[in-house]
Amino acid sequence: MDTMLFKNVKRFIKRGKEMNDFHQSPVIYVRDVSLKVQNLERSIEFYIDVIGFKLLQKEGNKAYMTADGKQAILTLEQPEDVVPKQGRTAGLYHFAILLPTRKDLSKFLRHIAEIRYPIGAGDHLVSEALYLNDLDGNGIEVYRDRPPETWKWNGELVHMDTLPVDFEDLLAETAEPWQGLPAGTKMGHIHLHVSDLSKAEKFYTEGLGFDIVSYYPNAIFLSSGKYHHHVAINTWAGVGVPPTPENGVGLKSYTVVLPDEEKRQETVQRLQALGAPVKKDGEIYITKDPSQNTIHLVLEDKTIVRK
Repeated sequence: MDTMLFKNVKRFIKRGKEMNDFHQSPVIYVRDVSLKVQNLERSIEFYIDVIGFKLLQKEGNKAYMTADGKQAILTLEQPEDVVPKQGRTAGLYHFAILLPTRKDLSKFLRHIAEIRYPIGAGDHLVSEALYLNDLDGNGIEVYRDRPPETWKWNGELVHMDTLPVDFEDLLAETAEPWQGLPAGTKMGHIHLHVSDLSKAEKFYTEGLGFDIVSYYPNAIFLSSGKYHHHVAINTWAGVGVPPTPENGVGLKSYTVVLPDEEKRQETVQRLQALGAPVKKDGEIYITKDPSQNTIHLVLEDKTIVRK
């Protein structure tokens, strides 16, 4: 093959991959999640042995968990006087770990079956997903995306469903053993309980700038860049439910990445116009949605900073 033609083909392939990467600039996306847990050591062990994370760093009552050994996408924190997870509150429904390939999901399913950890599952047409809870009751989704070109759109809305996962077919994808979360694993999205769906919708669309891409009974799915969803919100825990207690098990915060400082300042101004609280802490802007879920607004770079 002609050298110049070969380079152009490689450039085209690379560009195609980048266009299907819904977790990098200029897309607005969720990068990492911080959880409050009852027992830090127990949670570290769970997230290593069951989910497949590596411990990147431990500082006092915090542990930073990584898939690639470089960047933390999950932080675990044990608050003082921590109380168990409360029922019927706003906060975390689940956070979702996106695996690079179906083969990876196959390995994870075999691993979960071998250790006999209870799971649920759903084929959402755009993805195949496995669901489980950690030892504190925090919801976790582990999933893989189907190729975006197979997703069916009706205007601005993507078609999703919840169908049974074909476990036999998924397990037949590979017989290779699970060796933990592979490099390339990302925080795919976050799904939240909120107390008022219309107020949350306004915050996430008019404030943060996400687009509505799907509706479900008492739930809305939102994204940037035509992803199936980066954030989902629901009132399945009840309308008007209180926020998760400050020292209660559950979501502490999550991070939304904006493409540049100009976009971030525009976002801050929109949030302030809505009456949402916004404060600057070092290089991070911190806000809360109407249900008191805390969000860190950062710029895309290779350094993950947490508070």
